[in-house]
Amino acid sequence: MINKHAARVKVNAMLLLHLVSVLTALARVGESYTLRSAVSWAAAGDAAEEELDTHSDEAPAVLVDNIGIWKPAYPSSVYRDASEKKPEQVSKSEDVSSASRVFSYRMEEVKAPSSVSAPPPHEDTARVARYMAHYSDWGHLATISTQEQIKGLPFGNIFSVSDGPADNSTGVPYFYVTPMDNTVTDLRSFPFASLTFSEAEGDFCRKQVYDPEDPRCARLTLTGKMVEVGPEELDFAKEAMFSRHPVMKKWPPGHNWFFMKLVLQQVWLQDWVGGVSVIQLEEYFKASPF
Repeated sequence: MINKHAARVKVNAMLLLHLVSVLTALARVGESYTLRSAVSWAAAGDAAEEELDTHSDEAPAVLVDNIGIWKPAYPSSVYRDASEKKPEQVSKSEDVSSASRVFSYRMEEVKAPSSVSAPPPHEDTARVARYMAHYSDWGHLATISTQEQIKGLPFGNIFSVSDGPADNSTGVPYFYVTPMDNTVTDLRSFPFASLTFSEAEGDFCRKQVYDPEDPRCARLTLTGKMVEVGPEELDFAKEAMFSRHPVMKKWPPGHNWFFMKLVLQQVWLQDWVGGVSVIQLEEYFKASPF
């Protein structure tokens, strides 16, 4: 009986030692794995860190510039290491110029209108239209497409706009564009376009609990011909756009940016229940948004 008991204890001890050995081996192997979307790949030593940064492609051309509008962002490994080091201890290999191909956008202060008053009364349609044209920072521009798959069909695009500096409204929308944009290609084929603004861009509709399609949440569509800004008003176009969108001054120069404006032919407005208003151009330009 004693011999059988001793043999059983010996077997159990050997099994326990084997189990401990297996667990230890698994723990060591686990140290060389990197978790990526709930799937693991084996990696040895520093290879795990290097592998994390090899999946990014070359930066798109629009992000490549020499004046620093877009700056490379650190990968997660740099943030982790930096928390344990002083700034001067971060090596050159971790510098933003080589650490990652991921880019972040540096925001700048915008000289917005000093005080945006409440919208004019809805029955004063010309003033409402001028108000929206002035205080909207961006709009939806529709053109006739030249893209092969949708040639001849409508194509819409978002553009930053300005009808003048904060204290000087003209009612004429200005644009800062590049020939690389599909919309600019469309305009060179057929220069007519429609620019739409929505009062939902600001806080008014949200505070009133108006859906963007609610007629009381005003919509303005300006239709006309897009033309390149001439030298006689180039300074004003720069002031209009750069004062409202200052970061544009630092956009990559290799994209050949230039200024355009919309020469109006129709002003279409819906700002209340019961139909739309087509505002005469003379009334539109005489009205004040302030």
